[in-house]
Amino acid sequence: MEKHLVEIAQEVQTLTQKLTDLKAEIGKVIVGQEETIEHLLITFLAGGHALLEGVPGLAKTLMIRTLAQSIDLNFKRIQFTPDLMPSDIIGTEILEEDHTTGKKFFEFNKGPIFANIILADEINRTPPKTQAALLEAMQEFEVTYSGKTYKLDRPFFILATQNPIEQSGTFPLPEAQQDRFLLYIKIGYPTASEESHILRNTTGSKKESVQKILNGDEIIRLQELVREVPISDELIDYVSTIVRATRPETTTHDYVKEWVGWGAGPRAGQAMILTAKARALQQGRLSVTLEDVKHMAYPVLRHRILVNFKAEANAISPDDVTTEILKKQ
Repeated sequence: MEKHLVEIAQEVQTLTQKLTDLKAEIGKVIVGQEETIEHLLITFLAGGHALLEGVPGLAKTLMIRTLAQSIDLNFKRIQFTPDLMPSDIIGTEILEEDHTTGKKFFEFNKGPIFANIILADEINRTPPKTQAALLEAMQEFEVTYSGKTYKLDRPFFILATQNPIEQSGTFPLPEAQQDRFLLYIKIGYPTASEESHILRNTTGSKKESVQKILNGDEIIRLQELVREVPISDELIDYVSTIVRATRPETTTHDYVKEWVGWGAGPRAGQAMILTAKARALQQGRLSVTLEDVKHMAYPVLRHRILVNFKAEANAISPDDVTTEILKKQ
């Protein structure tokens, strides 16, 4: 038994060191944004999908592309536009001919969704019909076309970006689809020193090359290890209390009753526990702490708490609601 535990500890140490190397590799291209990169890696470790939001020019696409380059997996980028159709994502049937018999038949031509890492760029620029084409893939890890079901390769991640300031010609993601994203990551502006570093590094002739650090099997093993990270019953009860406190019907907080229209569902609790476990493992720890749960509460609840019109008029955001709940729990 002790030998088995030692072997697991060594495996965890080796894989977490690779995660540190992966961060360093991404850091060759991306300046700053440590928390965003940490949350993206947590998304991978927990086996979920992430929605990134930030104004243009904050390297959202470059960050995801660099992350994909440093992992030995198949990567596809889909640029979402108002005229994009579901078949442009899933694929379509093409009429083929058997040259030996002359018979014609339909062959399914797989779309870009059949990759390990998908960059759904500017996902809110395409209509709901096309956005919905991702739903089955995100939840079931499979695609159905003409009555046939096609399994997607694992690991499978969708990393979507959206622009918060461009309202004309955009289609907000439905709540059901937002809930499929494990984390909602907001990207802020760089600091003064980071911005100077960016300007210095991106206006010269030098280009950094990114090496592959992790492969698909190692990511799948890390996902298995994440689920094995222990969490106390007290912390599980704490997560349940936090999630229930976001709902006007079950909360004891007047703040929530006044400003929240709809609270988070059970998927939020699952996401909070899994991402807290992933954060612990990423930092080389084999137990979840209260700080892990509180840290992950914001990106987990950000898109699952729907504030009412009164809150929007008073510039009260879901993050403000989360802060109030964490203060009093």
